Amino acid sequence: MTDTSPTAAVLLIGDELLSGRTRDINLQQIAGYLAPLGIPVRETRIVPDVEEEIVDAVNALRNKYTYVFTTGGIGPTHDDITADAIAKAFNVEISEHPEVTAMLAERYAQMGTEYTLARRRMARVPHGASIVANPVSGAPGFQTGNVFTLAGVPSVARAMLEDIGPRLKTGAVIHKVTIRGRGLREGDIAEPLGAMAQEMGDVALGSYPWFRGIGDNGVHLVASTTNEALIPLITEKLEAIISATGVQPERVEDANA
Repeated sequence: MTDTSPTAAVLLIGDELLSGRTRDINLQQIAGYLAPLGIPVRETRIVPDVEEEIVDAVNALRNKYTYVFTTGGIGPTHDDITADAIAKAFNVEISEHPEVTAMLAERYAQMGTEYTLARRRMARVPHGASIVANPVSGAPGFQTGNVFTLAGVPSVARAMLEDIGPRLKTGAVIHKVTIRGRGLREGDIAEPLGAMAQEMGDVALGSYPWFRGIGDNGVHLVASTTNEALIPLITEKLEAIISATGVQPERVEDANA
């Protein structure tokens, strides 16, 4: 039977990401927003501010996944070329959107700021695209086919997701449980965890060690399933695996805790 569950990819755009000058959190935000909707992020890529590379990545990802989310490159400066690249990927023209132009002109007038040619760049939208509202700073993103183009500023990108959510086809919600064992090493639980993975083939299991310093280390065991009814049994089994090592298991809501 063919799996028709929706999937997503995230395309992060910007030289500043590849140089290390900017630390990305948009992937985490987008994946965290989509997870409760049953839309897992299956792939992410980072590309520079080079039109050909953006076009190639957009076309590859939009043909492979249900949805693609791009972030970055839709501001007023010369290196903000994402809108042009999206238009080229879809083989459509691009021009100033009349409604966006009017909205931005009014916004800048209210701020007493000149609506310059550079700022007008943020009103350019590929033909046929629909607008994605930006309640934070005004300049919108847009949707072209199954590709959503968002701002790179994390607070703006996150706000734009609220306008996108109702447009998405949702899938089966993934339910997760995380059990932590302080002082554990992965080798301590590898064998029983592997046995559990074989026994419960419809449950995704992972082990994630942390080490923040002497005395502050251990392993998080994380289980994911679409069957919420299995969570109590999964929890019991993971706790038993940790308890068998002589460590007290702890259930946590945040695997970064």
